[in-house]
Amino acid sequence: MRLRANGDAGQAFPIYITVVGGLLFLALAYFAVGQAAATRSEAQTAADAAALAAALETRDRLTDQWITHVLEPESWQGIFAGEIPVPNGCWRAQELAARNDASVDCEPDGPLGYTVVTETNDSVGDTIVPGTENRKATQTATAVIEARCWFGPLAEDADDDTLPVLSCKGGADWELDPDDLSDLPMPEDLFDVHLADS
Repeated sequence: MRLRANGDAGQAFPIYITVVGGLLFLALAYFAVGQAAATRSEAQTAADAAALAAALETRDRLTDQWITHVLEPESWQGIFAGEIPVPNGCWRAQELAARNDASVDCEPDGPLGYTVVTETNDSVGDTIVPGTENRKATQTATAVIEARCWFGPLAEDADDDTLPVLSCKGGADWELDPDDLSDLPMPEDLFDVHLADS
């Protein structure tokens, strides 16, 4: 009986080794998948942040233009539509991507948006999956700027120096006094900046 018991134990050992080896392989495979997912997530975070940074820079420049031309209401519509030339905000996208350890390709997407493609500087790394040691993650994001405010025409009997009432989302109305422009809307009052739905 002892010989038989020892024989059974000897037969179970190779099965045990096979099962443990298989589990280790699965664990390493899951680890490789996790590394790839983390790298993709880093690339997407960098892309989102870079696109938003470029759009926020343009939003601020559009606000500057509106403040500069606040006494010229005939120019307001062009500013809110992004038809007034402002400096390209892609430099902010590149700056922020570098902080997130990624490189970026940034392009304006119409007058009020930016699309960026980021690539991580680091690769996925060595895993059991061949070719990952040089594989980098690439992700895309688009940010858009939308005007939050609108205005109607002035009454026919309005004075020449009267400014239109600026109505903004959230129920805010700005009755601008040309003789006292100390209280003007902020960039976030005038424009929304958000990621475009993919």
